[in-house]
Amino acid sequence: MGNKLITKVFNDPIHGSIELHPLLIKIIDTPQFQRLRFIKQFGGVYFVYPGASHNRFEHSIGVGYLAGKLAEALRSRQPDLSITDRDVLCVQIAGLCHDLGHGPFSHLYDGLFLPKALEKKRKLKKWKHERGSRLMLDHLVKENNLKPMMKYGLKPEEDITFIKEMIAGPLQESKEQELQFKGRPKENSFLYEIVSNKKNGVDVYKFDYLARSGFNEVL
Repeated sequence: MGNKLITKVFNDPIHGSIELHPLLIKIIDTPQFQRLRFIKQFGGVYFVYPGASHNRFEHSIGVGYLAGKLAEALRSRQPDLSITDRDVLCVQIAGLCHDLGHGPFSHLYDGLFLPKALEKKRKLKKWKHERGSRLMLDHLVKENNLKPMMKYGLKPEEDITFIKEMIAGPLQESKEQELQFKGRPKENSFLYEIVSNKKNGVDVYKFDYLARSGFNEVL
């Protein structure tokens, strides 16, 4: 079968042996994701502190892994939440792809190197890499024809929206105080707090960030 999905195991210095869903492997193997190997987590800090050498590639894999583990832990401990396999896979993909929008030198790129013309074209008051991640995910899926493969466990038309909302918030701006999400109903809104917690900032992104930075003696 031409589109057969294969599971692989990564040996991560922080989390040990990581086995990822075959769809995540397909995403990792794309050129758009592989470019994260060459983007340092701390941008130009590496030139001052050589220990700050880890990159967005390994960090993203770690976040995707932790996102899945947290979703699975919630499902096993609180079955009344009705978390599905689709939910877990979407959360994993959101964690894996949350940093796709980073450019050279990470956050330094957002403020100094991003062309002002792009900001004007997109009509953005301020560019944020989360928006870039959402756009890059769309590009990645289209350029690598991943939608047919995403049917192995997902409903692409619904779940891609959910994944992008977990990365960058609601796709449509709302003047209401409560965020308006389309990917999942209100009773499942807790899923949006796993990768990027807008309420208190405690999420799997921070877990991997702190553990990986401490391992590399950056903190």
